[in-house]
Amino acid sequence: MNGARDGGAFEALGHRNYRLLWVGQLVSTAGSMMQNAAVLWQVALLVPERSRPMALGLVGLFKFLAILVCALFSGVIADAFDRRKLMLVTTSLLTVLASLLATITFLGVDQPWPIYLLTSLSSAVGTFDGSARQALIPALVPRMALPSAIALNAILFQAASSAGPALSGHVMAQFGIGWVYVANALSFLAVLGALGAMRDVKPVSVSERSRVSLHAALEGLRYVFRAPLIRSSMLLDFLATFFSSATALLPIFATDILHLGEEGYGHLVAAPAVGALVTSAALAPLAPRIVRRGKVLLWAVVVFGAATALFGLSRSFWPMYLCLALTGAADTVSMVLRNIIRQLATPDHLRGRMISVNMIFFMGGPQLGELEAGLVAQRFGAVFSVVSGGVLCLLSTAFVAWREPQLRAYRRET
Repeated sequence: MNGARDGGAFEALGHRNYRLLWVGQLVSTAGSMMQNAAVLWQVALLVPERSRPMALGLVGLFKFLAILVCALFSGVIADAFDRRKLMLVTTSLLTVLASLLATITFLGVDQPWPIYLLTSLSSAVGTFDGSARQALIPALVPRMALPSAIALNAILFQAASSAGPALSGHVMAQFGIGWVYVANALSFLAVLGALGAMRDVKPVSVSERSRVSLHAALEGLRYVFRAPLIRSSMLLDFLATFFSSATALLPIFATDILHLGEEGYGHLVAAPAVGALVTSAALAPLAPRIVRRGKVLLWAVVVFGAATALFGLSRSFWPMYLCLALTGAADTVSMVLRNIIRQLATPDHLRGRMISVNMIFFMGGPQLGELEAGLVAQRFGAVFSVVSGGVLCLLSTAFVAWREPQLRAYRRET
């Protein structure tokens, strides 16, 4: 690992291996966000209008099932093998799956089931990739630079989430949906190049590596649920994103309420990331200095739920856009603080397994929430689904704040 002088908010970028991964992930994540937006739009086009809420909710269900099946053992694998080499394998597989999505689209797929299948497989591979990637980061920077790396990861994710859907809408409108999947497949080459260019990455020592077994998976599960701060932050994340998942219903709001085309839909999908990008840029220098981290985390989730409800009540583009941007801003504050809590509290030999359990909550909450949103929308309408979800997010946050006093009291390490 290369040494670097203290660079403050951007300290982690002073370390070559982290910088390589950061740039590669910026390109790759933008491609993945392009694909996520295109999948929802394509599914909406392939089914009758009366079936759209349920069809869009099923995208989240199939993603969640893949995460649920693979997440625990993805952490065991990340703790048992070289994490950089594991990422080379997972990134290659994600490239193949994006290429298959492009192929069936160019061939004229007329049913959503092949899309569900390939999207589910991508989520399965993504669980292994995510566990390896997040567990690798502490090997690329020193402990004191971890808050910087986590804040910079938030900037990366939100910048990609902002650019990706907007680019997706433009590509779909000008060239067709299949070319979005081609762009995503090509974006993974940036990560493969970054991983190949890394030097002197310190692996987990042989004595600390876990064995691939059910016992190792359960060890990680026990650790998470015996660590009050980690457990409570994961519970908060899951409940908030389960109830406030409006993303799957955006094609309905775009077409039925705002009467937008592909480009307008792309801008609407990008709105949370725009708010998040601005916030993450401001948060990079501030995150290490926040003292009352528990209270700030809880209030961020309150803002997230309230903004979701206001989005559902809006009837024109700009109020909807601003509410979505506010959800992204609040979610960024929450995400950075949750990740700081988890990374600092977890020993390295358990890090992959902690991340894999977190993945069930962090990724499973929104994906299962998309199914919940689709089911409620199918019965009561999209507006009721989103507004009620925002209200339930506020109630669940109050429950977690009451139930987990150690989270309310959590402060910055000295």
